[in-house]
Amino acid sequence: MTTHLPTSTLPSKIALPFSKPWNRRAQFTFPKTNPFSIGSLRCAVSEPIQSEITNNGKPFPAEVSRTIMELSSVGTLSTPTQDGWPLGIGVRFAVDPNGTPILFLNDSTSKFAVNCKSSFLVQLEQYGLRTPQCTIQGTLEKPEDTTALKKLHSVWEKRFGHEVDEDRLFLLSVERVLQIEDFAEAGIWVMSSDYKSANPDPLRDFAERMIDEINTSNREDILRFCNIYVDLYFQVCDAKMLWVDRLGFDVRFRSPLNDVFEARIPFPREVTDEKGAKSSFNCMSQLAWEVEKNFHAAEFEKVKQLKKIEHRGL
Repeated sequence: MTTHLPTSTLPSKIALPFSKPWNRRAQFTFPKTNPFSIGSLRCAVSEPIQSEITNNGKPFPAEVSRTIMELSSVGTLSTPTQDGWPLGIGVRFAVDPNGTPILFLNDSTSKFAVNCKSSFLVQLEQYGLRTPQCTIQGTLEKPEDTTALKKLHSVWEKRFGHEVDEDRLFLLSVERVLQIEDFAEAGIWVMSSDYKSANPDPLRDFAERMIDEINTSNREDILRFCNIYVDLYFQVCDAKMLWVDRLGFDVRFRSPLNDVFEARIPFPREVTDEKGAKSSFNCMSQLAWEVEKNFHAAEFEKVKQLKKIEHRGL
């Protein structure tokens, strides 16, 4: 007599232009200390690399600030004008290799007072649900050296693909940085040296595209991630992924009582490129599916840190 397992839907495989056909019998490799390792299940992800101590599984605020600045091209400059009134105005900008903003000021902003204390606010909307912010405090400067101006012009042309009048390019020195995760939340001050030495996230250029793809085509996987990897007392009704970086991803989800929460789900190990990130997603999806179907026990530590969202929905 042949015994048949009950029919179950396999987890969706995230589209991978690099990947080989999905093989549930493939042998994977996790380090013994990996929180998602169970039994003999292994997962083919990027080779482990040495990383700095992390901020509870998140990139440090300095790295987040550098990422926001690299992904954005418009910010709000606030500085005293020549007549003494403070003025805030939207301007286009690029950043040099150290993260220093290079601003383009046209005729309407020509009255800005140079060599005065200024601030520069840049925001990055994440899937319409969260808006991390970076505010740089420093001094608005006008480089006089011809060589320095040419370097600024070169950075600008590389960023936007066109030339501009070098006389309209200004620098904003970085004295300190305020990084805020979202509206109405407390910020964290970052020292200038930490900001300049930090690296923007390696996944930044394709993170938004990946998030959109996953939220559109892999909704069941996101729900499963929340129910399996997060320590909850309820079944998640709806969920969306907000952002992904080298260390993991953020999810926002709704309870049966319509309460909205956020949680951080770490990758099994740090990833450095799109291939590694998608491989990790697929492995975590497979593991979550097998735990959900009771093929394996949940022999890993679940995420326990939740943040209740009071002011913005899902």
